[in-house]
Amino acid sequence: MLDVDVLTGEEGAVPLRVAAPVVIGRGEGCGIRLKHWRVARRHASLALRPEGVFVEDLGSLAGTQVNGRRIVQYGPLLPEDEIFIGMSMLRVRVARDAPPCPDDGGQGGAGGAASMPAPGAAPAHAMPAADAAQAEWRRRLHVRLLDALDLRRRDVEAMSDAALRAEADRLLEGLIQEADGDIPASLDREALRRQVVDEAVGLGPLESLLADPAISEIMVNRYDELYVERKGVLARHPAVFSSDQSVLGVIERIVSPLGRRIDEASPMVDARLRDGSRVNAVIAPLALKGPALTIRKFPARRMQIGDLVAGGSLDHAMAEFLQLCVERRKNIVVSGGTGSGKTTLLNILSNFIPAAERVITIEDAAELKLAHEHLVALEARPANLEGRGAVSIRDLVRNALRMRPDRIVVGECRGAEAIDMLQAMNTGHEGSLTTLHANTPRDAMSRLETMVLMAGMDLPLQAIREQIVSAVDIVVQQSRSASGHRRVTAIVEVCGQESGRIQLQELFRFERPRPAEPDGPGYFQGGELMPSFFDEWRDSGVDVLPQLFCGRTPAPQAPLRAMDN
Repeated sequence: MLDVDVLTGEEGAVPLRVAAPVVIGRGEGCGIRLKHWRVARRHASLALRPEGVFVEDLGSLAGTQVNGRRIVQYGPLLPEDEIFIGMSMLRVRVARDAPPCPDDGGQGGAGGAASMPAPGAAPAHAMPAADAAQAEWRRRLHVRLLDALDLRRRDVEAMSDAALRAEADRLLEGLIQEADGDIPASLDREALRRQVVDEAVGLGPLESLLADPAISEIMVNRYDELYVERKGVLARHPAVFSSDQSVLGVIERIVSPLGRRIDEASPMVDARLRDGSRVNAVIAPLALKGPALTIRKFPARRMQIGDLVAGGSLDHAMAEFLQLCVERRKNIVVSGGTGSGKTTLLNILSNFIPAAERVITIEDAAELKLAHEHLVALEARPANLEGRGAVSIRDLVRNALRMRPDRIVVGECRGAEAIDMLQAMNTGHEGSLTTLHANTPRDAMSRLETMVLMAGMDLPLQAIREQIVSAVDIVVQQSRSASGHRRVTAIVEVCGQESGRIQLQELFRFERPRPAEPDGPGYFQGGELMPSFFDEWRDSGVDVLPQLFCGRTPAPQAPLRAMDN
């Protein structure tokens, strides 16, 4: 049972006792009825879980707020938390003289109303009593610590990370001493203190995950649902945040130093951590289950082409050929799906750019770590609060042409900037590199055509294909298997047009296991065809043998851990 105090401007406080789960709304079947035009027929629900009481918005237009912030789902609720629905304010607590009842999945409730979950909401996950107590006290101390920092009116923005952590740790020590009699003796005070400080001024449970070199990706689906990727395989992790607000706090701490923002007006953001890890965050109203956070980590050690060969991502012949292509200024497009290893390969290929050349990198969110002395790194900028000041990748590509580049490296072509990239490759910036999302080399050509059309230029398809053929020399196709193996599955040359169709010539490929050998490792196979510039290389003194394109190499079955995006 739940005790609910409903406060309105007209009637004052109205105490109610209802059975959980219960629906709040103005419809006749609701257990708690609020008569106001801003209240939906089925506005929100209250559910009792092992962790405590949770409130969930049921897709209402006006929304549900807790402590002044709009939520999709929030909990466990503290007695002092204030829920705002329409013109009413509610406080909820578990009835003291009634045993806690588990969430029955929405079957029943006061007034015969069923509590329906919001679309996409995840089921509640049972939690051991000790973990539930730890999570509850973690949340309480987190709220009190933030209040204590506010009361002291400290300018936390001006404090260094070390100073802020020391201040929070000192305040939290006092708060734990004050509440020592109420905190169960079974709880580890030191662990509780460390977790609360991490969540208040750090990245919470993400701190230990970021420090784990075996983890390549971290995915927060909601505050109590966290997954990690190890060796290409996803698994749920027991670590959780204390509330949606904790996840929002972590997101703010990541994006604020970068001059980026995330709010209801701009509920998506791309950012990066100090170590270069890529971050994507989505909040309400787009994220229905609560704030979602995805972090893709990069290896601390700078990888070399030999690491890819040893890990079975390509063979020696393919590695030697790609090195020659970069050194001899061939324009290369790395194509592949999400998480297939495009950025890692792009970083490695950049190692072959001669040191005397000037390189300019252009990215939406900086991820590339080029080991090059003469380097200028540019990053796009989103619009400000007034919707002004945005600088797109296309703007940066245009500007880079005025910066006397020898090579331009675009982290990813995903829109109208493709036409500027092709023009740069065609106007004296040979040897440029970029990546794009596509499943096959043929799809990569079609995607380039589509992205050029997105620029709004009224060009005939024949002219676009001529631009692509004259600009792109090599397409490297990356793939990731279901088991987590990341491999270069094809290297093709763009060798002209015939009957209006772009012609591709396969130089290397990865042969997958035959049906008779489903567990076989597969092998890398040369296409037994010479590239059109083979004679050009031989005439200029490059020592390359035809046998380079004719060999076969078995692929190791062990995946390469570090090739992670």
